[in-house]
Amino acid sequence: MFNLTSLNLNGIRSATTKGLEDWLAKSAPDCICMQEVKAQAADVAGRFEELAGMRGHFHFAQKKGYAGTAVFTRHEPSAVLTGFGTHEFDDEGRYTELRFDTPRRKLSIISVYFPSGSSGPERQESKYRFLAAFFPHLVTLKSQREFILCGDVNIAHTQNDLKNWRSNQKNSGFLPEERAWMTQLFAEVGLIDVYRQLQPDTTDACYTWWSNRGQAWANNVGWRLDYHLATPAMAAHARTEAIYKAQRFSDHAPITIGYDFTL
Repeated sequence: MFNLTSLNLNGIRSATTKGLEDWLAKSAPDCICMQEVKAQAADVAGRFEELAGMRGHFHFAQKKGYAGTAVFTRHEPSAVLTGFGTHEFDDEGRYTELRFDTPRRKLSIISVYFPSGSSGPERQESKYRFLAAFFPHLVTLKSQREFILCGDVNIAHTQNDLKNWRSNQKNSGFLPEERAWMTQLFAEVGLIDVYRQLQPDTTDACYTWWSNRGQAWANNVGWRLDYHLATPAMAAHARTEAIYKAQRFSDHAPITIGYDFTL
């Protein structure tokens, strides 16, 4: 079984002070895709090159304390790629791809941090630019290789993916244009929402993010923003899912999917 975890850290230094490293040692995933690392190379050196026996590969944002992605793995990749060729978002460290190629299979494990548009119209426009640029990248990638993309997508796709869908229809993360992008990704590109493949009807138990405002966590007023998106051949291997909520490492919860293949 290949256990793959995804987690928005809201800062790697913050998350590790809250017990992340101990949890990783106990849960022992094969890989963990991280988003919002909020660190630079100097912050990683001597401290975060490895976590719980996994080696980290990073894509840092140019801006200090901002965004950034990483993939920690127990398996040596055949190649590591950072960025997907769009200057605006590559400067923000939003894409880390590890390739595990063998004679029988070309496979990528990818960590992606989609922009949030919740802080205002300017950031929402940036989010739309990201979606427009990222879609053709995924189309091309799917034509060349198998992949599992893990990430904070910052979109709740359907009414089942957030608590208060009626009152959020005009808010970033549940806008019609964002949801339509997800629908198009599944219908036209053929990617699979792996969690929904395993749990098609789950509502309250599916959330992976809770606002720090009010009593969102206590009342489970959440959103499902963290996804495994896979090519059909890889999604077919998915067997188990788990969203870990017993500890809080950030405002997101880690989601782990167990796939019945080995690297």
